[in-house]
Amino acid sequence: MSKKPKSPKGEGVTRMKRQVYEEEMRRLHGELVAMQEWVRATGAKICVVFEGRDTAGKGGTIKRITERVSPRVFRVVALPTPTEREKSQMYAQRYMAHYPAAGEVVIFDRSWYNRAGVEHVMGFCRPEETERFLETVPAWEKAMTDSGILLLKYWLEVSPDEQTRRLQSRIDDPRKVWKLTDMDLKSYSRWHDYSRARDAMLAATDTAWAPWFVAGADDKKRARLNIITHLLSQVPYEPLKPRTITLPKRQSPKGYRDPESRPRRIPTPFGEL
Repeated sequence: MSKKPKSPKGEGVTRMKRQVYEEEMRRLHGELVAMQEWVRATGAKICVVFEGRDTAGKGGTIKRITERVSPRVFRVVALPTPTEREKSQMYAQRYMAHYPAAGEVVIFDRSWYNRAGVEHVMGFCRPEETERFLETVPAWEKAMTDSGILLLKYWLEVSPDEQTRRLQSRIDDPRKVWKLTDMDLKSYSRWHDYSRARDAMLAATDTAWAPWFVAGADDKKRARLNIITHLLSQVPYEPLKPRTITLPKRQSPKGYRDPESRPRRIPTPFGEL
């Protein structure tokens, strides 16, 4: 059994310093690679669900989880609005197609819980459809876990003031304005409706086989470290065995010479070594 990562350093009310954050993240990235190799070797099937309010940091957390691992093992699923055909299907159908096979970690950036959140609050489904979903999803998830899938569900919680700050930063930053949608603005005005929907969802679908884990996300750095640390603690991966790697000797040129004419090169306004 792998020695699980220690808790992040520097917890407190102030925001974490970037140097401490990057040091911890580097260590956790190494553990994620160890987990990846264990998943690949054992054929484990892991499904991770990220839910939360707009701006809670789901996308950023997922990027940090996946940036140093193989996309052939870690697969991110962020489904668009359902098509008319998908709307006519059994609700679970379009999600089931993305469940992990052996040797995969599938991360849902929002998931089937849209039915209990945005669809319910914004009126995209009927109240009885939400009620039916909340009644049936525990059995649905029990079938997942019985099939050998390790299901981890995270709810990222952000405070009203921090959400306002983050949405305002999207308005003011040309790099982020694309993230601000009309739906975000409508959702922002319905804070308490989302709170009621969240409470009902957690109460109905927090089960022994698929519990919810809530992460405070006002400080994105701490939230990412806390979530990754917890995720690693839930997977019984083994440590990587040390490998002795030596680069092989390169072949001799055997008469090869660089061509005198080369394809056109790109401009180098920042210089070139």
